[in-house]
Amino acid sequence: MLIPHDQLSPETLTLLIEDFVTRDGTDNGDETPLQTRVERVRHALAKAQAFIVFDPESQQCTLMLKHDIPRELFD
Repeated sequence: MLIPHDQLSPETLTLLIEDFVTRDGTDNGDETPLQTRVERVRHALAKAQAFIVFDPESQQCTLMLKHDIPRELFD
């Protein structure tokens, strides 16, 4: 299920993005400041290049690039 980023409170969206960009394996040695990484994700969400995906089975949210999301979620 796709969750529109603009339907989340600003605080919730920030926490979700921060959680995503600080997960193990997401920095790959990248020394970019946290705020810059958060802003990059906000930009990708605003441009519909990335989406928030909620999995009802696991009750987990993640952020995914548009080209990685199964097409049926857009229908």
